[in-house]
Amino acid sequence: MPHVMLSRSQDLHVINSRLRSWLDSMDVDCTPSRVATPSDISTLLSELLRAGAGLRAQPIPPKGADPELDGELDEYRRNVERLRELMPFIHHQLLAERTRIETQRARIQLAVEWAQASRQTL
Repeated sequence: MPHVMLSRSQDLHVINSRLRSWLDSMDVDCTPSRVATPSDISTLLSELLRAGAGLRAQPIPPKGADPELDGELDEYRRNVERLRELMPFIHHQLLAERTRIETQRARIQLAVEWAQASRQTL
């Protein structure tokens, strides 16, 4: 399948759409909260890096020179601001998930030690 070159505004539109979808899925005010997975964070970082690379590749024209790009830049800014607001919530979720995993790991370790001690007494 041939690779189609997107304009800056089209590329930013695609990125904004993905970011908006991800942010909507994480927004505690809009939907029941869910835990951000490592895959979610990786995807989000990838989109942000892609947007950053695209924005640094060429100078941004003065406001009004490209109304479509202006709109996409405004939406990108709003998405990044939403992300900034969600970061404490996501951080809290990740800390809670780490605590849960550490607790499970400790329980498994205790079970392993019990099983090993049980074998020695037989």
